[in-house]
Amino acid sequence: MTPGRAPARPAPVPEPAPTADQATKDAMSNATTVSPAHSASTASTLITNIAALVTNDPSLGDGSPLGLIQDAAVVIEGDRVVWTGDQSKAPATDNRVDAAGRAVVPGFVDSHSHLVFAGDRTQEFNARMSGRAYSAGGIRTTVAATRAASDAELEANLTRYLAEALRQGTTTFETKSGYGLTVEDEARALRIAAAHTEEVTYLGAHIVPPDHAEDPAAYVDLVTGEMLDACAPYARWIDVFCEKGAFDGDQARAILTAGRAKGLHPRIHANQLSHGPGVQLAVELDAASADHCTHLTDADVEALANSSTVATLLPGAEFSTRAQWPDARRLLDAGVTVALSTDCNPGSSFTSSVPFCIALAVRDMGMTPDEAIWSATAGGAAALRRDDIGRLTPGARADLTLLDAPSHVHLAYRPGVPLVAGVWRRGVREI
Repeated sequence: MTPGRAPARPAPVPEPAPTADQATKDAMSNATTVSPAHSASTASTLITNIAALVTNDPSLGDGSPLGLIQDAAVVIEGDRVVWTGDQSKAPATDNRVDAAGRAVVPGFVDSHSHLVFAGDRTQEFNARMSGRAYSAGGIRTTVAATRAASDAELEANLTRYLAEALRQGTTTFETKSGYGLTVEDEARALRIAAAHTEEVTYLGAHIVPPDHAEDPAAYVDLVTGEMLDACAPYARWIDVFCEKGAFDGDQARAILTAGRAKGLHPRIHANQLSHGPGVQLAVELDAASADHCTHLTDADVEALANSSTVATLLPGAEFSTRAQWPDARRLLDAGVTVALSTDCNPGSSFTSSVPFCIALAVRDMGMTPDEAIWSATAGGAAALRRDDIGRLTPGARADLTLLDAPSHVHLAYRPGVPLVAGVWRRGVREI
């Protein structure tokens, strides 16, 4: 994987025109910046005086999986990186930004989130922290609130959390439906999400809603039939929560297979709360990602290591539920490609901070700082089968995060400290 194994390079995904919500940009306008914001154009911009640049290209810099270049510079032209290297060799450009001895890393790729929702589950969290175990049933609380919310309320909530994530260095995010669980509510969630990201996932199979509790088979038929037809035009991915209390292996296979027949590629919530068939099913169906991967057998680890399926670890969920930590070290040592993501949702992982998840992964999951930053950037890109993001090499999308620190290691070394000093997304200075 990563510091161990590089995934196969997938075909680039066509990019739509930028769809960043103006409210998100307005929310960023008061953020502290190192130099004035600029708009993307054909003009070239040199970012120089970078103490340490993470490129995620092992052919560059120190030859590690991070391709770390000291005393570095980056040149952006339009929405692309066109040059990286030693700052003493940087070409002439139209504009210049002084990084002032800070580190630069690729923009974080948050490949698993649930941001189209309404309501609040503070009481559930408080009760859980007082000793009540987490179960999938809590999702129903958010389903009721989401169904009752207007489109405008759902979109305002979404853009609020996108702005929050951007301030912490996230430049690409995936998000799912799954809190509507009717044809109309799932379709509108995906429609709203698709206005803000190309990485949209249909998760009609989050749980069996209360109105189908007595006939789960009928709900699976709905998810694979009328609901899928309504949702497929807005989504790139299909997902299912394969877990006791949600959907079993046979149901999950039927749902993912139906989605694939409609042109949606599988990903899966797998082995979060207990051992189960999710990981093996992910590998069988060539899912881009098996997410959570907390309870694994040796056969599960071996299957992941011999596949193109990424194991996406979501430490915010374990932090917020006091559950067993995923064993990242076991996966990495076996050669599995690992991604780190937030799982931002109102019930089990209410954080949009990738830096926080990096710190947790290093402290409690056995990852090194180098492995964690790779997994939160290039690993997230692999989980989305993208090779245009998660790296800073010529031809990559110009998504960069400037840290108010001399090294990416500070993301774990200084947990909870707001270290993001600047963000470029598609070549545009957002922060």
